[in-house]
Amino acid sequence: MSTASTDSNTAARRAPPPAAIRLTDAAAKRITDVIAKATKPVVGVRVSVAAKGCSGNSYVVEYAEELRKFEDVVEHNGAKVFIDPKAVMFLLGSVMDYRESKMESGFVFENPNEKGRCGCGESFSV
Repeated sequence: MSTASTDSNTAARRAPPPAAIRLTDAAAKRITDVIAKATKPVVGVRVSVAAKGCSGNSYVVEYAEELRKFEDVVEHNGAKVFIDPKAVMFLLGSVMDYRESKMESGFVFENPNEKGRCGCGESFSV
């Protein structure tokens, strides 16, 4: 028996790598609602990380009109999130949620890579 054929069979049975982020049901519902109300054709939302804010980085969520080269795609309950390839290392293991309260509403990221946040919660450091 050849070792090469055994190695290729093992590789074929490996599970795919875990998604960069996980979406909650609330986040997926909000994404599908927002996409349905978009004024232009969109296929999902894109999540990226921008160098701004008092802690150094901020999450950016925007409409995605198409899949860009090297982007990861996370799907949950019909919602598609495209992950900017430059943001993957910042987001690994994160959970994207959507929360509403009397004072605010928006997407919230529970990110195990964060080392700190600013007082207002708009930016983070890793």
